[in-house]
Amino acid sequence: MTERKRVIQTGWNLENSYARLPKSFFNIIKPNPVSSPKLIILNYSLATSLGLNGQALQSNDGIAVLAGNQVPKGTLPLAQAYAGHQFGHFTMLGDGRAMLIGEQVMPSGERVDIQLKGSGKTPYSRGGDGRAALGPMLREYIISEAMHALGIGTTRSLAVVTTGEFVVRENQQLGAIMTRVAASHLRVGTFQYVSKWGTAMDLRALADYTLQRHFPAVDAGGNQYLFLLREVIKRQATLIAKWQLIGFIHGVMNTDNMAISGETIDYGPCAFMDTYDPETVFSSIDIHGRYAYGNQPHIAEWNLARFAETLLPLLHVNQDQAVKLAQEAISDFTKLYHYNWLTGMRAKLGIFNEEVQDEELIEGLLSLMQKYHSDYTNTFLSLTFDTRWDVALFGSTEFAHWYELWQERLGRQKEQKASSHQLMRSSNPALIPRNHQVEAALEAAVKQGDYSVMERLLDVLKDPYAHSTEQIDYATLPAISNRPYRTFCGT
Repeated sequence: MTERKRVIQTGWNLENSYARLPKSFFNIIKPNPVSSPKLIILNYSLATSLGLNGQALQSNDGIAVLAGNQVPKGTLPLAQAYAGHQFGHFTMLGDGRAMLIGEQVMPSGERVDIQLKGSGKTPYSRGGDGRAALGPMLREYIISEAMHALGIGTTRSLAVVTTGEFVVRENQQLGAIMTRVAASHLRVGTFQYVSKWGTAMDLRALADYTLQRHFPAVDAGGNQYLFLLREVIKRQATLIAKWQLIGFIHGVMNTDNMAISGETIDYGPCAFMDTYDPETVFSSIDIHGRYAYGNQPHIAEWNLARFAETLLPLLHVNQDQAVKLAQEAISDFTKLYHYNWLTGMRAKLGIFNEEVQDEELIEGLLSLMQKYHSDYTNTFLSLTFDTRWDVALFGSTEFAHWYELWQERLGRQKEQKASSHQLMRSSNPALIPRNHQVEAALEAAVKQGDYSVMERLLDVLKDPYAHSTEQIDYATLPAISNRPYRTFCGT
């Protein structure tokens, strides 16, 4: 069978529009073959939506592509250059362990990036080995697919393969490569790189490409670059509000980890909050709490201000006017975020309409949850089904008073109680990927080669709003520990 026939059978329909941008934006790279790749998990439903043949992807030729041993004919693999503020400090970066093999044009006509993460050294590796360990790649697979099921914008995971080789981190670990699917890998850091080291023409080329890629309906008669800034701000306001509503903590909100598309990207030291506390930090490297749960909206605004700075030469020929336009746009973020968050919180409490006192009611509940160390997800779940599992919180006179106010609030809207209950069911998940359950799945997979624990977890996470009996066990809280949960970036 010829190579061309194999490509058609698999369904790859790849293009490389990014490679038409200025050459300084990327480096063409060659595959870094691995010794004996083995498919660990394949996302069949995602493969189908991409127009790919799941069976063909499991063949030797299919796995060879997922492992980076070969690339579909006609593609031009590359590593993207970008920069970024990492914990507030600006530095040059780039795809140090990733290879963009191309953009898959789906049956719907939509274009998505296909990137191999852990595929080997690139010109941006900065002394690293360019590889990834199995545990972090499976972790990203689990969390990104959970985020997708929760209705939160995210990159997705098509597959994870082991390489048959080992990488050295804290110890020797089995190597792996994950295939990541993204609307694009354009980042705030991409614009920072071009703004710092490119020309004015380079910056305009990147902005034009971004508009064409993500905002093709823009009216070219207006200030299209101001439109770009405002649309990115809107998407991030929506995304961060959804993070907060679900209790998700990204852990490393550097500007290179903020996608222009509005998707969540890079699941390194991320986790979901158990006990409600705005100061919650999971990342082992975030020693000052810069990226704590309660700081995420502020950091998002700070990152967007850095994005706006890169666009100043395009916003207006007059520097002062450009700064004014940028500041006005950035000032909208807090308002947009607050609207999305408040709307989502109302839904979590079964509230359809708006009243001025709603925010006070919501903050009152959150304050009680923090005081009594209540679980974030399960508190809202208990309110949804009117169960009183948390004795400390629900047994307090303060909560009794709050509950009375809440019931009065529900009684002032025209919707019936059954409608409020349904709204809460669809807004409060039965489960999240609990940290201890994710760790149990990874330990079984990495240490014992047992993927059944992960497969069961993924299965119940597929529909978090089903509230099925199978999901009850996965809502169980972890045992109390004196050691705080810590996550690591995997590099």
